[in-house]
Amino acid sequence: MRQTAKNEETRMAHPLSRLTEDEVARNRALLAGAGIATESTRFALVSLLEPAKAAVLAWQPGDPVDRRVRSLLLDRRTGAVRETVVSLTSGEVVADRAVDVVAEGQPPILHEEFDLVEEILWKDEAWNAAMRRRGIDEPRSVRISALSAGCFDIPGETGLRLVRCLAFLQLNKDDNLWAHPIDGVVAYGDLIAGRVHDLIDDGPADIPRTAYDYHLDGPVRDTQKPIVITQPEGPSFTVDGDVVTWEKWQFRIGFNAVEGLTLHQIGFQDGDRLRPVVYRASVAEMVVPYGDPSPVRFWQNYFDAGEYSLGKEANSLTLGCDCLGEIRYFDAVLHDDDGHPHTIANAICMHEEDAGVLWKHTDHYNGSVSTRRQRRLVISFFVTVGNYDYGFYWYLYLDGTIELECKATGIVFTSAFPADDDYPWASEIAPGIGAPFHQHLFSARLDMMVDGLTNAVDEIDAQRVPIGPGNPHGNAFTRKITRLAKESEAARLADGNLGRTWRISNPESRNALGKPVGYTLHPEGQPPLLADDASSIARRAAFTRKHLWVTAYAEDERFPAGEYVNQNDGNTGIDTWIQADRDLDGADLVVWHTFGLTHYPRTEDWPIMPVDHTGFTLKPSGFFDVNPALDTPAPKPQHPGCCH
Repeated sequence: MRQTAKNEETRMAHPLSRLTEDEVARNRALLAGAGIATESTRFALVSLLEPAKAAVLAWQPGDPVDRRVRSLLLDRRTGAVRETVVSLTSGEVVADRAVDVVAEGQPPILHEEFDLVEEILWKDEAWNAAMRRRGIDEPRSVRISALSAGCFDIPGETGLRLVRCLAFLQLNKDDNLWAHPIDGVVAYGDLIAGRVHDLIDDGPADIPRTAYDYHLDGPVRDTQKPIVITQPEGPSFTVDGDVVTWEKWQFRIGFNAVEGLTLHQIGFQDGDRLRPVVYRASVAEMVVPYGDPSPVRFWQNYFDAGEYSLGKEANSLTLGCDCLGEIRYFDAVLHDDDGHPHTIANAICMHEEDAGVLWKHTDHYNGSVSTRRQRRLVISFFVTVGNYDYGFYWYLYLDGTIELECKATGIVFTSAFPADDDYPWASEIAPGIGAPFHQHLFSARLDMMVDGLTNAVDEIDAQRVPIGPGNPHGNAFTRKITRLAKESEAARLADGNLGRTWRISNPESRNALGKPVGYTLHPEGQPPLLADDASSIARRAAFTRKHLWVTAYAEDERFPAGEYVNQNDGNTGIDTWIQADRDLDGADLVVWHTFGLTHYPRTEDWPIMPVDHTGFTLKPSGFFDVNPALDTPAPKPQHPGCCH
């Protein structure tokens, strides 16, 4: 009876409802029952196969749903890779194909492989000989960082499942090992054969031995008084399953192993209409390309989503440390390497924040004083990927603004810094410790739905006007508006000198002035990828070469570097999709925005890096007829008459 009830619950679920523990377990059981999942099978990815947008938008409560799960499977014995689709509704495997790892790429790196690679190197005589040349006799004091291999046309690597391994000395169990880089040597590990495929030793460098154990108890300042954030009447949002309603906003929460947090069907209540703005929003990829060309580091480029499964690395958040105030947590149900359900408690944090002044005006003619407080809803999660930690914060504001802020912190990746040498590819952050220059580049996937599916994108630049008959005093300036009508025209760079923005509008929906309603993307405009255009990383992470890409919606175009990123040579990404040069004017559109940080590490970033910030803003521009927050109540004044 219980399984029958569960089947009925699955059949009637919303098409985008997050997978439950029972559903993840059932997916594994069905694959095992079909003889597909065996003792040597590892589950690299298990995720809800989201139905096509049209099917989701047509769905009505009570309609049946075919709940499907996509799995990416690795055979640990042979290295064979399979992609399967299971229908939980019918209890059948409805798709099963072999993945060509040479043409398509490898599954992401698994959790168990981080431990596996240490065992491989600890037992390898050539590696231990390299350590002895550096004065290290205890193999297990050497900790290995298993790093994605990329694609560099190195002979003998084709078809192998590889990681490239750099090493750090750990002085004791509490030691911050990033303070002790073992430089000049790298091992290429074959994860299927369980051996060192190649070893590059460029010669020993001094190993810094000073301890920088920031995480241990030590003297702390005693000057801080408590800050208490309370909402005595509770939060202003409501939660119904995965659906959140706050002020005039409504959206659905999702979470998966690759992207982590996703937001679906974001809409704003305007009068009696819930007006759609974004159908689906996520950070679909991020890459960290390093700029040190040395023989042991030239390959350092990490795709944290596609190669390391960003969502799997989500932290369990803690009240008072990660989040303050009246908090609503959501658990994330994912999977372990064996395909069993794995739940990350408190993976998503949601709360309200005061965000300063919404508006203020003192009118000297009628004597009125009017002030309103801005507030925002925060939906966030944090991940740890090796040495770095990243926070992803989606903000919704009372005035219809949407913002994404990404926070980078953690520990910079270290190297040995040559004595008395002005090394051009790294900063010296402590005596003898270097930190190579690098970037953190994110790709936000914004499946837009501005008042419907018929959207268009205009590029808007500030334009100076020379002195002339129409501008005799030279004070005039205007703006230049260019419609991005085809995909080939919509791969664009930001330009701060022009104040460049991109407006997504709906030509079939008009505001009170008869103009198309819209939302405008405001970029930060920091440098895109700095590697040479002919480099491997420029080919594999082509999305990082432009700040903006716009594509016509396609169900299978979910990740800007392709579905299989690990050891993919760059033949399935966004630059290949736009070769179709589809029409964008009045189409169902996906906007891809590249943004991020260029990091020249500072001494202040050591031994742990204060948060650095990057992101973008989506602001309504003609979407509303008037300020949509006019009905925001006045704050309770501390002194009579100060807010009205």
